[in-house]
Amino acid sequence: MIRFNVLRSSVPSGEAKPPGLAGGAWGPERLAQIRRDPMLAGLLDEIRAEAGRAALEPLPRLPFHLFIQFADEGSRLGFEGPYFARRGRLLALAMATLVDETNAYLPALNDLLWELCSEYSWALPAHLPPSFDAVPGARVRPEATVDLFAAETAHALAETLYLLEERLHPWVAYRVREEIERRVFRPLFENSQSFHWETAEHNWSAVCAGAAGMAAMLLVDDANRLSGMLDRCLRAMECFLEGYASDGCCLEGIAYWNYGFGYFVYFAEMLEALTAGEVSLLQGEKIERIAAFPESVALTVPQFINYSDASPAHELQPGLNCRLAARFGHPLPPMAGRPSLHSDHCYRWPHTLRNLQWTSAGAADRAAAAGRTYFNDAAWLIDRSAHEGRIVAFSAKGGHNDEPHNHNDLGHFIVHLAGETLLADLGAGEYTKDYFGSGRYGYLHNSSEGHSVPLINGAAQQAGLQARAEVLRQEEQDGAAHFELDLTKAYGQEAGLSSFIRSFEWRRGAGEGLDAGELRLTDHFAFTGDGNRVEERLISLVEPRIGHGLVTWQGEHASLELSFDAEVWQSQSEVIDTKDHHGNPLRVCRTRLTAEGVGSSFQGLLSIRCRMGRLSTQSS
Repeated sequence: MIRFNVLRSSVPSGEAKPPGLAGGAWGPERLAQIRRDPMLAGLLDEIRAEAGRAALEPLPRLPFHLFIQFADEGSRLGFEGPYFARRGRLLALAMATLVDETNAYLPALNDLLWELCSEYSWALPAHLPPSFDAVPGARVRPEATVDLFAAETAHALAETLYLLEERLHPWVAYRVREEIERRVFRPLFENSQSFHWETAEHNWSAVCAGAAGMAAMLLVDDANRLSGMLDRCLRAMECFLEGYASDGCCLEGIAYWNYGFGYFVYFAEMLEALTAGEVSLLQGEKIERIAAFPESVALTVPQFINYSDASPAHELQPGLNCRLAARFGHPLPPMAGRPSLHSDHCYRWPHTLRNLQWTSAGAADRAAAAGRTYFNDAAWLIDRSAHEGRIVAFSAKGGHNDEPHNHNDLGHFIVHLAGETLLADLGAGEYTKDYFGSGRYGYLHNSSEGHSVPLINGAAQQAGLQARAEVLRQEEQDGAAHFELDLTKAYGQEAGLSSFIRSFEWRRGAGEGLDAGELRLTDHFAFTGDGNRVEERLISLVEPRIGHGLVTWQGEHASLELSFDAEVWQSQSEVIDTKDHHGNPLRVCRTRLTAEGVGSSFQGLLSIRCRMGRLSTQSS
């Protein structure tokens, strides 16, 4: 990675910043092009509507009872709703002022910037010291805590000044600069102690360092100081990239790819512009593989393979993906195409600004490419085909149970048919205090009980690096994908296992008939004694019909039929009420197949047939 002496010779001195730091040129000609671009018309309409509302309605309040709600009750949503609504208003007011070249929103924008500078802390309560007793240490002062959102706020405010400072009230501009110095620059760059995220191998290091580093590039004129600041950011970026293996797979899922790698790209693009191309981070095979990740995990728009704390559906940022496709020459991933102000409920500044600059006409709906992908380091298998014009996909995973945003999910699998994921991964649950604490695996989303893996003698999978899958076989043979995992270490001693091997055989459907694919799942258990109990579990958001030796999940355009030996397995289905990532009610359908009193060696075979179209009514 680039170091201080290289930066010192590349970073320009003086107050004049080169043009194009904030994603590109913003002169009158470019602004006129943006206003005429049909790909951006919907986004601009949303920006203008939100700006008009923000100019008339009172600013959402952040009272103390919401600030303390996380510490008292473990809930995040009460405070974060108005907090992010304020950031949405900043985006809308600033972008409408910039793109439409109007002064109509300047009074509201000045007021909003002043109020953002008055917030007690830019960091979220969930990321602040756990109690008042923890406050006295200088590094944990709430107003000087640099978390994801403090850094993001600093960057948003810095780009607002970069683009609009001459039109803002000078008192407001002065105060914004002072607050960025007090809340982010001094705590981060003028202290030898590190924040925890500076060595993190996940999205925090890229987002915090990227946002703070971009703010510094925009506001700091002294080349020597700026070079030292960027050197510290680059060290954190090194740690972020260490979290990716050479296969380019994002273990945190597509949303965190969009978040962490997105900020890496935004930072890298600005650094390249600042140094007139002398410093470029966006090069090399590993970076290119990371950039191509969305295409590899895409299903039917807007759905993706969603292991870990990834939501089942995600709207990619068109600007980011168009930029990466242009740089690396790979195809654009399937996405909605036209950007939206409201696609990110946190209203992160660089997504929208770069969507305006970087979205190209090629960012249109298209189907995911057929084919088979295997991430060797992550041990994810993904197989996609098109059947009667619709996507059919199977995926399964190995890995270990100490991954970023970990779920205990070794051997879990997904089946996606014609726009619906009928055997599903629940993705992220509602983030609360306990969700990232000692109670994490009491949540259905995170426990193996919320995944399509067995409960063995009453034991679920255990968490930790020692709980890992060993890949025994991964190949395509005789027209079928074979994936075999040794999952013995996923379970503790209470499972009574001497070995557990899970084998997948996935065969794509042929021709234009009803059959779109077939999965044969074989679990072979060796126990240390007799009288064992095995309970296979299958997770769906669709309530199944259960018959003799048959379970059916019926979707809108396709169905799954699970056949099993009714002499061996007792079947039942249950509905579990939980909450999704945004706190909305979610009904999970868990099918349970139980074999009682099995001996020291037991093999269970399940056959899952994928069929297009709706089945006729069957008796249960």
